[in-house]
Amino acid sequence: MAVPGKKMPKNFSSSTSMGSDQDVKVYCQPCDRDGPRLSAHGYCKDCREHLCETCFVVHKRHTLSRHHTLLDKNSMPQTISPASVHSSQPDLTKPCTKHMKKMIEFYCWNHKALLCSVCVTLEHTGTSCKVSYIPDISGQIINSKEHLDILKSLETITEQCYKKSEDVKKITAKSNSSLTDVLADIKKFRTEINQRLDKLEKQAEDAAKAIQQENNKNLMTVETTCNDVTKSMKTSSDSIKHLNTSKQTDNLFMELKFAEEMIKDYEKSVNQLASFDVKEYNFIPNKAISNLLDKERSLGTLTEKSLKQRSPPPAVDVKSRQTSHQGQICVKASKDKDRCDITGMTLLTPGLLIITDWDNNAVKMVNTRSQSVTDQLQLDDKSWDVTSVTSTELAVTLPDKQNIQFISVCSNKLKMKQTLKVDGECYGISCCQGKLVVSFLYPAKLQILDTNGTILTTVRGKNIFSNPIYVTTNTNSIYVSDCEKKTITRLNWQGEVIGSYGGKTGPSGITLSNDGTVLVCDSTRNVIEEIAGDCSTGKVVLKDLNRPHALCWCAETSKLYFSCITKQNKHDNFVQVFKLL
Repeated sequence: MAVPGKKMPKNFSSSTSMGSDQDVKVYCQPCDRDGPRLSAHGYCKDCREHLCETCFVVHKRHTLSRHHTLLDKNSMPQTISPASVHSSQPDLTKPCTKHMKKMIEFYCWNHKALLCSVCVTLEHTGTSCKVSYIPDISGQIINSKEHLDILKSLETITEQCYKKSEDVKKITAKSNSSLTDVLADIKKFRTEINQRLDKLEKQAEDAAKAIQQENNKNLMTVETTCNDVTKSMKTSSDSIKHLNTSKQTDNLFMELKFAEEMIKDYEKSVNQLASFDVKEYNFIPNKAISNLLDKERSLGTLTEKSLKQRSPPPAVDVKSRQTSHQGQICVKASKDKDRCDITGMTLLTPGLLIITDWDNNAVKMVNTRSQSVTDQLQLDDKSWDVTSVTSTELAVTLPDKQNIQFISVCSNKLKMKQTLKVDGECYGISCCQGKLVVSFLYPAKLQILDTNGTILTTVRGKNIFSNPIYVTTNTNSIYVSDCEKKTITRLNWQGEVIGSYGGKTGPSGITLSNDGTVLVCDSTRNVIEEIAGDCSTGKVVLKDLNRPHALCWCAETSKLYFSCITKQNKHDNFVQVFKLL
């Protein structure tokens, strides 16, 4: 056993292997890692470390350790066991994702998050979270159950990825094969159209050529008759002049009588020539064909059938969420002539929110980090809803004009692009995998279109929709908020109803969270409710709100943005921000 107060040999270090016959003098272990070796003044039972006087005082004050059990100099262990001696500096070399200059040192059990010291100080204090220092809890991780479970999960996911890759490879080959047939069918159809048009063209050309031949034939008849008459008239005229000069009275008398008869005959011939009606012609295109080409926007439609093997999803129970108000963003701009009336919103990036302002005929770009309106595009009519088509393109519904306005986003500026005419008052809009899903009022219906405006599917029926005001989508489903039927309706991409959630009084804005649940505003009950993806269950996640209307979800930050429409500036000119965990 070591004698208290005995000095350590100079060549002794904390990494030295120690047996039962040689215990280490008690010294401050935290200081020993990166500072001078100081005598121990106390001991922490939770950290299992000896502390010098300074570390002992700080340990009682620090947020993470002030509740630890401390022993004074007289009560502390008088030796340092080999297990408690750190062989080297803890291997904490992973930088924090939020604070890159700091290393990850702690773990929050409440949020299951790796933290640096700044994270602990700012967001995960000891009063709200259970935080542990990683070296204090990592000792038992080697060959632990968690270690084996994680490895097994990684192997399982790897196998699933391989299988999924092979499955997708097979169905992609099948899909590409069908598209090869589609391309051949398109060529064949175009050839048939060309052949039919060639036939119609030949008919028109033959008709024109027949008229040309008739004109030429009539012209030849006229020229021949006129030449014969002219020649006969000249011969008769010359003969009469000669007989008159030579005073051959008998012959002159007879020649005059012959000429008299000939004139009568030729007058008839000339009069007959005057009856020829030569006409001028113009070509007037077939209006039916012309209108067809003007009206039709595609040569045909690609129908689709999923090759994915689907299984009905199990009923999902909506779990309780922790919520916290993150503040509000003022979206009132200097150009606005009226209070804001935010009816639609979408996120291009976690830092870029796009909103439609109905009363001010505007589309606005909002920086969520600086919490300010950075650009505003004035439209010539009221805009209702907005969706992102690509990372640089938006689509906005203009119900009164029955148009969808495309807008580009470049260098943090909004700019109008092409306009798509639709056949009704378009309100809700959502884009998924290059397809637009649009809800209409009067009559109520839902349409799936491509971005060129070709209608792929139409869903209508009083038993399905009454006032489908908003729509949201993912790769599996389409969800429609109907404020008159007071339901959320779920459809597949073939337009078939596959689920419905009722019991709501005033559903309006709707969005999807990253786990597939549906978040919907209920402006009558002043709540936001979360509904399972299969529409089996639902639960209120935010209540006591001020008539929430439009909303969107940010998966990266777990933040929910929503607007209120109360006809009061103090509510309507702001977008509310909540964090949902």
